[in-house]
Amino acid sequence: MARILALDYGVKRTGIAATDELQLIASGLTTVETSELFPFLEDYLANEKVELVLVGEPRQRDGSHSAVEEEIQQFLVKLTAAFPKLPIERVDERFTSKMAFQTMIDSGLKKKQRQNKALIDEISATILLQSYLQFNN
Repeated sequence: MARILALDYGVKRTGIAATDELQLIASGLTTVETSELFPFLEDYLANEKVELVLVGEPRQRDGSHSAVEEEIQQFLVKLTAAFPKLPIERVDERFTSKMAFQTMIDSGLKKKQRQNKALIDEISATILLQSYLQFNN
């Protein structure tokens, strides 16, 4: 089997998580500056077997798309062009940032550590991926 990669896309930073090769466990991989996302993906995909990329679909409470959706759509066009054979799925990411923040509190991280937005993005991607695994395996 191959890994599944999850992206919590943001204008400034993108949180990234990946499964193990058996697709049992979701783990935070890193957070990269969004401007460096394509070089990161090129390198990662050259070295790892990935069968699916999940991209978060941010929505408001009422189900409407959030403001960043237009930029995500532009990103998806570029991603599809760069990796045409790589399947991409969208996953609802409502509340993942809040869940990530609560996870940090529950883990005993100090207030200063909880202000690390890059860590929140990585944990959000991990939650997104773990949710996908729970509902699709």
